[in-house]
Formats: sequence, structure tokens, C-alpha cells
Amino acid sequence: MNSFRQILITAIPALALCISPLHADERQANNAVIPAGKLEKDGYGWEERHAAVMTAKEKIMPDIVLIGDSITHFWGGEPDGGKMGNRGTESWQELFGGRRVLNLGFGWDRTQNVLKRIELGELDGIDPKAVVIHIGTNNTAKTVNARDNTPAEIAEAIGLIIERVQARCPHAKVILMAIFPRGEKPSDPKRALLAEINRRLAPLGERPGVVFLDITQKWLQADGTISREVMPDFLHPNQKGYKVWAEALRPVLPR
Repeated sequence: MNSFRQILITAIPALALCISPLHADERQANNAVIPAGKLEKDGYGWEERHAAVMTAKEKIMPDIVLIGDSITHFWGGEPDGGKMGNRGTESWQELFGGRRVLNLGFGWDRTQNVLKRIELGELDGIDPKAVVIHIGTNNTAKTVNARDNTPAEIAEAIGLIIERVQARCPHAKVILMAIFPRGEKPSDPKRALLAEINRRLAPLGERPGVVFLDITQKWLQADGTISREVMPDFLHPNQKGYKVWAEALRPVLPR
């Protein structure tokens, strides 16, 4: 009996090495790919904007669709962004003119919110020529409602969004935007995080029907800082900032 006990005691540490605990990121499911409705409170109604989208798409029957978070939401177009939106109306008009454009930007949205909105039918019954996707910066934020995601998780989720978009809009050219930089200075921790996400997004541009558009450098000054003249809060563009985005989109949008 003592010999057996000694063998067991000796074996347990070796066994423990074989069944070492999973790292935290291995234990958690990637919530960025799990469709979710409203998660955060903002200065607008998430459900109300979704309802407005469902009405607007039937009226517009868009040939261009923009999908994103507040950065897209605040630009302009329909449905109307209300008191939070219409910050780039000049460049919106210059770029799109009389074209039929649907704005599917929702403030505070993460990838899981976009997946839910697609599931709820925001792309059903339309046949756009182009879909512009800019999403993911909010997935780097941690709140009581959702954890922050790793670059790999965010890239996986955006890849899934592209699949869902192409399934519903098979004739559309998908223009995937690199996530815009944020934070005034290059030393801001979000800068390196977003750069790593964008590095993982770049290969998605090699998929059939997808173009990856990285305009990171267009937002930065020579010293790597972001100017308040284009992003007053170092996150959301203003009229001048949206013009930067518009000029970058112009050559890649189908006519």
C-alpha cells in the first residue's frame, strides 16, 4: 500500500502538467461572433434606429450601404442620425450626391451587434452595388455589458460579417475599412491594438469580392498625432475628417 501511495504522489505532478488549466482567453467563447442586440446606452434608441432602417431601406432600395458604429452613424444620410448625426453632411453630399445610400451605422455597436442586425433583416431584400464596412473599435472596450476582445477575435468576427453580407448581397463589392486610429498620440495603447487588428484584417481583402482599404496614415500628422481639426475627440471625425474618408472611398466605389 505504501508503495502504491508513493507512486501516486509521484505521478500527480506529472499528470497536472498534462492537464494544465486553460488560459483565460481559451476558456471564453468569442462573444464577438455571437449576435447580440442593444448592449450599451447611447444618445439614441437602438431599437428605434433599427426600425427606421427597416423603413428606409424599402424606400431607398440602396445601391450603397455603409455598415458600422458611431463613426459611420454620425456621417449623414438615411435614416437621419438626429441630434447625434449629420456631422459630415458636406462630404456626404459631395461623395454620394443623388445616389441611393443607406447608413447602417449604430452608435456603440460592436461586431456582435452588427451580426444581430443582419440577422434581424437589415440587408434582406436589397441588392446594393457596394457595402462599406467599418467596425471593431468598440470591441476593444470593456464594460459591464461586454468584455473587450482580442485582435484575433475581432478579426474572426469581421470575417463572419463579410460572409453574412455576401450571403445576402451577393452582387455587392465589399469595401472593408481598416479600423481608424484613435487617441491623440502614437503612444496611446489603442494605437498598437488597432494596428494589430488591422494587420489581421488585411488578408480578408484577398477574398473574392472584397477590397481592404487602410487609410490610417491619412488621419495622422507627420509626428503621428491626430489633429483636433479632423477628429475633435480623437475618435469621431468632423466635417473636415469625413472629407478624408470620402476622398479615400471615391476611387473604390462602383459607379
